[in-house]
Amino acid sequence: MTTVADGLVVVDKPPGMTSHDVVARCRKIFAQRKVGHSGTLDPDATGLLVVALGRATRLMRYMSGLAKSYTAEIVLGEETSTLDSSGEVTAKWDMSGVSLQDAVGAARSLTGPILQVPPMVSAVKVGGRRLYELARQGVEVERTPRPVNVERFDLSLAGEGPNGPVLLAQITCSSGTYVRSLAEDLGRRLGGGAHVRNLRRQSVGPWELAVATPLDSVDEASVVPLVDCLPWLEAVEVNVEVGRKVSYGKRLSPQELPADTPGPWRVVSTQGSLLAVYAADGTGGARAEVVVEAAG
Repeated sequence: MTTVADGLVVVDKPPGMTSHDVVARCRKIFAQRKVGHSGTLDPDATGLLVVALGRATRLMRYMSGLAKSYTAEIVLGEETSTLDSSGEVTAKWDMSGVSLQDAVGAARSLTGPILQVPPMVSAVKVGGRRLYELARQGVEVERTPRPVNVERFDLSLAGEGPNGPVLLAQITCSSGTYVRSLAEDLGRRLGGGAHVRNLRRQSVGPWELAVATPLDSVDEASVVPLVDCLPWLEAVEVNVEVGRKVSYGKRLSPQELPADTPGPWRVVSTQGSLLAVYAADGTGGARAEVVVEAAG
């Protein structure tokens, strides 16, 4: 491949790979270095990972806050060192008496705006160190609870484990929410502990798993064009003269950028290519946040 690819690849990540591994694979597939991802998935987790190529990496700031949805099995009665099935069992409880109704009630208390403590196996930094690095050394540190929003936390019975029910969870949550921590908190509210298995990300923002490409099948045909990378932002078409100003990142007047929404906006050429992302400048005009096609 001789040309640089610009756009997104919506990947269905297989188990056993880190998000960085997926990025590295995409660098090889597209023979280019400028590749990134939005929203880390645990190595054991599968599902949707949005990978940005080339100039699309400039747009990742607009993707980092997108809501995500997951399915997972929550195993009651066992807590592990990693809060998922890849870790060692660190504690057991007899939770065979927990009913689905009990679990649904506990999940309700974990729905909506909540404060969540990041797990020690996360990539959050404390004192300049990643928590998972400290965890590998057997060090546990105080973590500050973070505000997250759990829009949906639905449970159904998936089966019975050795120490209690296994629950199928369907979760929709804000960026930065840890499903493993939700499972841990659910187990504790039910008088014991829990861990996650078969975690699968179903969506990120507007992208659903149904449109994702298995990593082994990713190629040029999988690339979402730049102009379609931020579909939730209004697209405003500008003429050639205004497009020239956009390529220099110059301020635009309301007449030059007539929009129906408060912004930010995708600024698009008459040929349908993405030129930039602009936002309101507070004085009635618009300023460039990201210029995709720069002059010169």
